[in-house]
Amino acid sequence: MPVAVSLKNITRIYPVPLRREKLVAVRDLSLEVQEGEVYGLLGPNGSGKSTTLKMLLGLVTPTSGTAEVFGHDSRAFAARSEVGFLPENPYFYKFLTAEETLRFYGKLCGLRGAKLESRITELLALVGLEDARHRRVGSYSKGMLQRIGLAQAIVQDPRLVILDEPTAGVDPSGSRQIRDLILGLKERGMTVLLTSHLLEQVQEVCDRVGIMARGRLLREGSLEKLVSVDNQTQFVVENASPQLAAEIEALVAKSGAHLVATNRPQRSLEKVFLEVTSEASK
Repeated sequence: MPVAVSLKNITRIYPVPLRREKLVAVRDLSLEVQEGEVYGLLGPNGSGKSTTLKMLLGLVTPTSGTAEVFGHDSRAFAARSEVGFLPENPYFYKFLTAEETLRFYGKLCGLRGAKLESRITELLALVGLEDARHRRVGSYSKGMLQRIGLAQAIVQDPRLVILDEPTAGVDPSGSRQIRDLILGLKERGMTVLLTSHLLEQVQEVCDRVGIMARGRLLREGSLEKLVSVDNQTQFVVENASPQLAAEIEALVAKSGAHLVATNRPQRSLEKVFLEVTSEASK
């Protein structure tokens, strides 16, 4: 599978003003993102996630190592033209409408005429803002701002989309909309690299995950590999009688294995919240 993002032994060191000290924001980081996958980069505040994204976007030069996008140096125009970016707190001109905002960014990306107008209509439909296309973005909610931000990030139909905390400050309903949009980008064949503190959402959308702390990549792999417990097996049985449950427990004990727990499957709080609020709105 072609490689969309390749970071090889990148390190970024910042000098501390007025001190003879240096801050190592990212230390000897290597990772790859395959084309067409959704990759989640996780870590606490100060772990180096934002610095990593900046180096990948060509906004910061690595102190050492290489950062490439589709085989091009991340600072080269050939790499930047293939990338769309949504920062954690996007800023838009508040006096512009959604339509005017996308037209502005589309022209910056070289789109013109009928192609641009068609793209604007397509994107507003994609992010569910057709009814708000003539409203000024200064009146938008946080969730609406994130959605118009996602639309501007893909206005030129990039091959790679980088999302920095795309659901920060968004309510569960808006967060679910953005999650569905990310899955839609994957279906279109786009590669998505995102950071997020909402681990449940990451688990729903990402194919692979990397976990950073103190500038280092500590663990990486597929979600199935990372969240599974190697020495435990879970069986979910529907309509089990008390007798069957007792027989299963006796069989486990006889085999020498240890029964850790028996319980009913649970839904996430987010799903319960969405079900309750959706029923109330009917």
